[in-house]
Amino acid sequence: MQLETYISDLLYRYDCVTVPEFGAFLTQRVSAEIHKTTHTFYPPKKALSFNAQLQKNDGLLAHYIAEVEQISYSAALQAIAKQVRSIKLYLSEGETIQFKNIGDFILNTDGKLEFDPSQHINYLTDAFGLSHFSSSEITRETYKATVATVEETAPISISPEKRSNRNWFKYAAAAVLCLGLGGVAAVTYYNTSIENHNQLAQEQANEQLDAKVQEATFVMSPLPAATLTLEKQTGNYHIVAGAFRVEANSDTKVKQLRAQGFKARKIGTNRFGLHEVVYGSFETRSEAQNELSKIRRDHNRDAWLLIKNLK
Repeated sequence: MQLETYISDLLYRYDCVTVPEFGAFLTQRVSAEIHKTTHTFYPPKKALSFNAQLQKNDGLLAHYIAEVEQISYSAALQAIAKQVRSIKLYLSEGETIQFKNIGDFILNTDGKLEFDPSQHINYLTDAFGLSHFSSSEITRETYKATVATVEETAPISISPEKRSNRNWFKYAAAAVLCLGLGGVAAVTYYNTSIENHNQLAQEQANEQLDAKVQEATFVMSPLPAATLTLEKQTGNYHIVAGAFRVEANSDTKVKQLRAQGFKARKIGTNRFGLHEVVYGSFETRSEAQNELSKIRRDHNRDAWLLIKNLK
């Protein structure tokens, strides 16, 4: 079993993935930044870290492995425990454990676990397709300095103003004013003609429509009243009852759960082509967690919480 593959899949969707009896992988969103020295732009990402103190099983990894491998929840826990024992054995012998697309583990001289995260993958789905790039420094200040130097070496000479007869300017201004008034009058007349034409055409169209309406005969009979009761569940927090490769089996499961009083439904297929059936969907995490506790206690201890935006 490739444990790092399942951990990597979950890191895209969750901020914390715990490996029982080993530790937890944590992600934190980091904003985009520009390196001041190299002028390199780095897109936003999820910074990956590891906390060896968080070892309590939260069910997320085991449920995911059980769903993918098509095995029971307890069998998935046993497989994880076996893998963890093997990893600890290799670490105690001084070897470096590599988790593909996640990072490397090694024991230091004090016997403490050290984690070196991988820099080759970004688990932030919002930044999918973005990569870092470098830009050359802008040298606009150098150009300003060059212009200032040219102005100093080549000063502008100013010649004294010579008086001339400006009577021709008065006549030119009067001519421009007349042409402007004539243009305004022409534009006004043109716009008025268009408005009159549009109004006349609209009145003719209305008269033709009224005549056709008067000639038509409508026979309308009352339609029977229909009463529909629609119930649409909303929310991104779903309590999963199971996933089935055969769709008919998922339909049967929905009927069974509804007979027990649950608002069960199918929410489509997952990335492995399995038809997912849920007990219900909820708007908030707290509501979903409360209902999940009741279901695990009274009906199905293997039920688990799925966070998914249904479009």
